[in-house]
Amino acid sequence: MKTTLLIGFGSFIGGVGRYLLSQTIQLKMPGAFPFGTFTVNIIGCFLIGVTLGCTAKNNFDSTWQLFLTTGILGGFTTFSAFSLETVALMREGQLGLAFGYVALSLLFGFAGTFAGFSLAKLF
Repeated sequence: MKTTLLIGFGSFIGGVGRYLLSQTIQLKMPGAFPFGTFTVNIIGCFLIGVTLGCTAKNNFDSTWQLFLTTGILGGFTTFSAFSLETVALMREGQLGLAFGYVALSLLFGFAGTFAGFSLAKLF
């Protein structure tokens, strides 16, 4: 029960953080491209790489690892919003923008996770 509550609390923190950061970025970068969600996904991928790298190296308690990864970062990353926005772009006939969004999100997401994991190994 303790683990479930910690994950739920972490999801709350991550979800609120995602909303606030995504909205702030999107307001500063108007247009059809969903910069807010894109940025949050890349930051989330990087942070999950750092977290997994640190927890693997330092033998974190599994409960705290779940709080950080499944809770906070699971609530923070926005793959479902990414999917919805991609479909919306496609329905609006903006296929090039939709496929560009998918390609950039995958490329930078994987790069962010790898960079975070690699950085965490240095400390």
